Amino acid sequence: MSDQQFDHLLTNLRRVDPDNDIFKGNKLLSLANGDFKEWLEEKLLPDTRLIIEPKIDGCAIALSYEKGVLNKAINRKGTDKTEPLRTIQNIPSTLPIDQDIQIRGELYGPGLEPAKSQRLAAGHLRKKVPTGEGLAFCAFQILNSDLNHSTQLLELEKLCFEVPESEFTKFSTSEVELYRKLWLQGKLFNNYPTDGIVIKVNSRKLQKQLGENSVCPNWALAIKV
Repeated sequence: MSDQQFDHLLTNLRRVDPDNDIFKGNKLLSLANGDFKEWLEEKLLPDTRLIIEPKIDGCAIALSYEKGVLNKAINRKGTDKTEPLRTIQNIPSTLPIDQDIQIRGELYGPGLEPAKSQRLAAGHLRKKVPTGEGLAFCAFQILNSDLNHSTQLLELEKLCFEVPESEFTKFSTSEVELYRKLWLQGKLFNNYPTDGIVIKVNSRKLQKQLGENSVCPNWALAIKV
């Protein structure tokens, strides 16, 4: 990483909120699913920019780095899974930044069917002597950041994390329907063990306005069929 890239990362990450409560006993939120046409019309304005991502079937994980060093990892229930996650080869133990950062992603099995991917990831987290064999981590959110979602993905990639393939679109039921059909036909995100696609609002400001409930964020929706 060049000095210019490093400085750019520091500038962006100075805006993060280090008091994010995910690592204070709270659970990782799930994704709501349902009629995406109703969701778009009820929650979003016509010019809203959206991102389409694969819904990877595995285990939700959050990583916490203090001054660039991995110090804790938790699963969806908030249980400490730091040691099993240290065995995953594509999870960096250190980052080229002297900042606190919290990252969410999915532990999954590349090349596996969705159900097998989920079972392998869940089994790994339960093992007394995990090896990490056959598993990878895909990062898709900086939990304590005010950056737009697309910018978060770019920053995560610069930090050497695997990030998901993604597609941009504007508020359009016909375009979202096209992506849904492409996924069903195996022409979209077929490099992952997916059980659907996810629509996300790109703007962090709008994400905050839409908020979240006790179960899921109001700015993202899973489409499974």
